[in-house]
Amino acid sequence: MKKITIAIDGFSSTGKSTLAKQIAAKLGYVYVDTGAMYRAVTFFAMQNGYINAESLDKQSLINSLPFIKLHFEFNAALGFGEMFLNDVNVESEIRTIQVSGFVSKIAEVSEVRAKLVEQQQQMGKDKGIVMDGRDIGTVVFPYAELKIFMTASAHTRAQRRFDELQQKGQDVPYEAVLHNVEERDYIDTHRDDSPLRKAENAIEIDNSQLTREQQFEQVLTLVSNIAKTL
Repeated sequence: MKKITIAIDGFSSTGKSTLAKQIAAKLGYVYVDTGAMYRAVTFFAMQNGYINAESLDKQSLINSLPFIKLHFEFNAALGFGEMFLNDVNVESEIRTIQVSGFVSKIAEVSEVRAKLVEQQQQMGKDKGIVMDGRDIGTVVFPYAELKIFMTASAHTRAQRRFDELQQKGQDVPYEAVLHNVEERDYIDTHRDDSPLRKAENAIEIDNSQLTREQQFEQVLTLVSNIAKTL
């Protein structure tokens, strides 16, 4: 089967990464979690005191971009690549509610987006890739053969995120998680640079009532149908 580029966009906590990992594993494709890349930059900004609840020192962050090195290392036990920031594994650190609270603000910075988009396009130059994020089908790979846009109600997504944090031992109130989801939705869809939106030729999947297996099979069918036309 001829390799294609699969772009998966959508709101936070819609299970984009889970689906992308499943599809990549099934097809033998490379999987790239662009959200992890933005989270890593956010974690860097937090470590260096560039961002807090009151402010963002945008210029200091921009000046530091040449010194931010990101790469993924495949973990066979987990079945996906873990995020490394300046050669340090930060996979666990970037998944906290604290990082989630700042990541959309960091993603608004045009210079950050330019740096990461360039890296992402380089990763996908040979196709055979599944990439998820907020602007994959609109900016990173506008000519992707398959574009998916995932959505679900804010309450459904907040409950999923809450359950995930609880399983990781992070004791966070549900109301705080819901607030974070709604705030990220607003910032992601209203930023000036590459706002979250459904690409014109993207296929929308509302997975509020779908199981992981159902959406996985649905997307596999889409891949198969596209492959037949190439």
